[in-house]
Amino acid sequence: MNDSGRSTGSAACSRRKDARRNRQTLLDAAATVFVDSGVEAPVRDIAAEAGVGMGTVYRHFPTRADLVIAVYRHQVDACAEAGPVLLAAGPTPHAALGRWVDLFVDFLVTKHGLASAMHNDKARFETLHAYFLDRLVPVCAQLLDAASAAGEIHSDLDALQLMHGIGNLCIGADSDPDYDARRLVALLVAGLGRAQEVSDNRRRA
Repeated sequence: MNDSGRSTGSAACSRRKDARRNRQTLLDAAATVFVDSGVEAPVRDIAAEAGVGMGTVYRHFPTRADLVIAVYRHQVDACAEAGPVLLAAGPTPHAALGRWVDLFVDFLVTKHGLASAMHNDKARFETLHAYFLDRLVPVCAQLLDAASAAGEIHSDLDALQLMHGIGNLCIGADSDPDYDARRLVALLVAGLGRAQEVSDNRRRA
């Protein structure tokens, strides 16, 4: 390849990297805005958060449904990847579980608006829900198993049941701005540890 060919290839590679970086920036910005304002937030707010023009948003995501779906998958992946990192960072598996649940709650805020954003595309919604289960249930189970092995929570807790419970606690936030889902979820996670303490104390007694 001559110098001209190498230069052209290098420029194309650089453009692809820039496009991926721009898309990542937009997804991060949209996730932040959706958590704060819901999936119906104005596109101009997302563009402002990302530091780009509105045209850049529409170039990557022509419709709101495209954007919401991309953010959904982005947050699922972020939650899945965060679990092992939090577990390795400590200080305890139970603490790692609590930090992971915080990320999961942020994700659920976006997830609750997904159905309306996708309108009647049931098949696409079901595909995303399957992706959600495949990626996140094993991560939650890993955190629960680690906390159980450390003697911090009961060993019979099911990951999917816990995730359903957290999801149910978050539903009230959709219609009541004074409803503090995060506080209730934090009490639930803290209670997992206290329940084990009570059980241990009973056995010792």
